[in-house]
Amino acid sequence: MKIKSPKDFWAGVMFLGFGLFFAIWAPIFYQMGTAVRMGPAYFPAMLGGLLAVLGFFVLLGSFAIEGPPVPQFSYRPLILISVGCVLYGYLMKPLGLVGATAALVYVSALGGHEFNWKEVTILYIILMAFSWLVFVKGLTLPFPVWPDFMGG
Repeated sequence: MKIKSPKDFWAGVMFLGFGLFFAIWAPIFYQMGTAVRMGPAYFPAMLGGLLAVLGFFVLLGSFAIEGPPVPQFSYRPLILISVGCVLYGYLMKPLGLVGATAALVYVSALGGHEFNWKEVTILYIILMAFSWLVFVKGLTLPFPVWPDFMGG
């Protein structure tokens, strides 16, 4: 058999692998329970099984449907998005929600293949407003909104 869609082939292998891992691992280390009285292994095992079935069909489809090749792997987005997330966690206390979200959005956006200051700034403003509405006002979480030097 010839692989016609390498992207789908590797996605199917990944889905199948993760799905089988959780479908097998969860019942071994936790109680399964029943559908009426679910144990701690029930949800990961069922979700793992569904993921494995999905992976099997994606894998089969890779042999039948023509698709694009797998693009060359790039480390830059992986590194910059990870750095953005770490910065968000470390900067939340000293810079507040405003500064930490700015660091997250701008550093992560640098990982993309095209960076436009205007678009990223609009994204930041929308994300900041949404975060403030949901987490600070809606859920009343005690996040500092402003940096310490501005009164937190």
